[in-house]
Amino acid sequence: MKATGDGASKGADEARREAAQLDHALVRRAQGADEEAFAELVRRHQGRAYRVARNLVPSDEDAQDIAQEAFLRVFRNLERFNFDHEFTTWLYRIVTNLCIDFLRKRRVAFSVSRGKEGDDGEESALDLEDHSEPAPWEYAEAAETASEVHEVLASLAPHFQSVLTLREIEGLGCPEIAEIVGATHVTVRWRLHRGRKLFQEEWERRARMRQQGAGDLIQSGGGEGSQDPAPTQDQGRRTQGARSRDEGTRS
Repeated sequence: MKATGDGASKGADEARREAAQLDHALVRRAQGADEEAFAELVRRHQGRAYRVARNLVPSDEDAQDIAQEAFLRVFRNLERFNFDHEFTTWLYRIVTNLCIDFLRKRRVAFSVSRGKEGDDGEESALDLEDHSEPAPWEYAEAAETASEVHEVLASLAPHFQSVLTLREIEGLGCPEIAEIVGATHVTVRWRLHRGRKLFQEEWERRARMRQQGAGDLIQSGGGEGSQDPAPTQDQGRRTQGARSRDEGTRS
């Protein structure tokens, strides 16, 4: 089993290296004014750019706009591309930064997280990525509530949203995420740890609110069930008789 797993891992690494080499070749051609090469880069990665953006911003239209803007920035800055890095890392960085800028502009005053990373001592104390908190998508798989998962993610500060999306949804490693978001490896691991904890706290807060709402409804009599019951047939006859007597007295 281990040999099979090692073989699959080596195969994936080799496929990634080949994809990176192809991307570099396309970038070099695009730098030489080859429009078809740039179009091929867009075709290869537009789906990924959109997916990353969509997991961070609230609508399909916003994600499409950000993906388009990302490729415009790639085109404008092709000459500055560093071939020591993968093209996808560069693209992720542009998309993520655009999303963070977008979220900061739209962000409401209240946030689940009001603090930042804290001092260096707090970051350095976390030497390993903490998996004790459930990953956000595990809630979606267990409860089939993907839309609420996105709502809870959206309630987190942008720097937590970005690392959670890149790590948990896109499956990137911490070193690559560090390059994308412009932070240290340790800071990325701290953000993952803190982001998962904040996610769980907000998820549980919403669950308590739902339970409290259901309890209040039951205590108040269940809404529609608390309406007065319909009159019985005997009550109807007595009421009709009383009305007849009243009419006879008036006449």
